[in-house]
Amino acid sequence: MKTQQPPPQDAQARRDIAPVICYPNDSLPVQQAALDRAALPLVSVHSIKVPSRGAASIHVNAGQVLRIHCPYGPQVGDLNLFNANELSERFFSGKTRALHGSHVTTGDRLWSCFPYLRPMATITHDTLGWYGRDAFGGAVHDVIGTRCDPYTARLLGGQDYHHCCHSNLTRGLADATDLPLHLAETHVHDVLNVFMCTGFTADTGQYFMKASPVRAGDYLDLMAQIDLLAVLSACPGGDCSAQHSSETATCYPLAMEVLDPKGAAPWPEPPLNSYSRSHGR
Repeated sequence: MKTQQPPPQDAQARRDIAPVICYPNDSLPVQQAALDRAALPLVSVHSIKVPSRGAASIHVNAGQVLRIHCPYGPQVGDLNLFNANELSERFFSGKTRALHGSHVTTGDRLWSCFPYLRPMATITHDTLGWYGRDAFGGAVHDVIGTRCDPYTARLLGGQDYHHCCHSNLTRGLADATDLPLHLAETHVHDVLNVFMCTGFTADTGQYFMKASPVRAGDYLDLMAQIDLLAVLSACPGGDCSAQHSSETATCYPLAMEVLDPKGAAPWPEPPLNSYSRSHGR
């Protein structure tokens, strides 16, 4: 049982202190050039089906658009992004969350990890952008959840489940790179939860999920800022209305498609972060 310290006399005054934004992003305006490029006529280059309770990968050149489709029925996906030429540069969900918020949509950028810290992709179209934030505090496309994984499933339930998103992403990356599973797993990272509707409970602050509003025909577009390797898992939770890490939920395949903006000039990759890396020495 948790014990609670009696509140001090000025407890309410402490609670009433207004918050401040940790990372004001006024110096990171919406990148209109990326939105304009993605608004050009788009020509399909390549597409791949992501099997239910499985994963698939696709390469996206800088300046191309990655479209993540929900073609059949309500289904969420867990996305990993890598620099296609350097796997150590990968998506940094924590810093993306700090810069843009707990959930992302059109105009937000997906940032890479230290020491690179540059935009990997810009969200240029979101058919679920209308959802906003619901009465429970839920919103779509979160960068707060880590991914369902076999270690937590074993910890909480005592069973092994091999088709959770962590394992799917590990197999998907291994297949894309010819790395052995144990090395591929070290590159799998916290995800963008595509189409997933999540938030935190107001009373206990616990991470929650609820039925995704995604329907067949919805999609999310990301314009690649650098050459990308994208690996996507179709979550075993289906629309995440009840549970995950099991065979219980109804699941559907997803799809990824690479689109070329017609007539667009080559896209210049953003430079690496210019911090000196001297760390005070």
